Amino acid sequence: MKTDKKPDNVVFNSKTKKYDAALKPYATSVGAPVITIEDTTPWKKRSINKLNHQTKTKYLELKASYDKMMEQFEYNKIIFSANFSFEPIIGEVYHLYKRESNDFFLSIIAPNQCRFNLVGSFYLNVDQIWEKIT
Repeated sequence: MKTDKKPDNVVFNSKTKKYDAALKPYATSVGAPVITIEDTTPWKKRSINKLNHQTKTKYLELKASYDKMMEQFEYNKIIFSANFSFEPIIGEVYHLYKRESNDFFLSIIAPNQCRFNLVGSFYLNVDQIWEKIT
């Protein structure tokens, strides 16, 4: 049995038994437009630089937020372990002082009214978390 061989200039797929010149990723005739491969390296470099910048910026934001949270945690830990003989009222400002014996105490006395060693002034918010104001 003899199969008909198509000429070289005819694009015929012998497996699918179809003419598929339009499906080829390359030019199939002399009159077809030239296919050129674009250099995507500059685009990739720009995209990588943008991604790196965005990632670095987000990391620095998260790091700053984490550092602030840890500072707030440390101050709250100190205040809750400090000596005070009153129940703090939400919304009021209190002052944290340090004794010469390295003990901390919380007071309502303002820094300009005493000579204690001031650590900072704090505000008790509605979530029972101390926020440093000075």
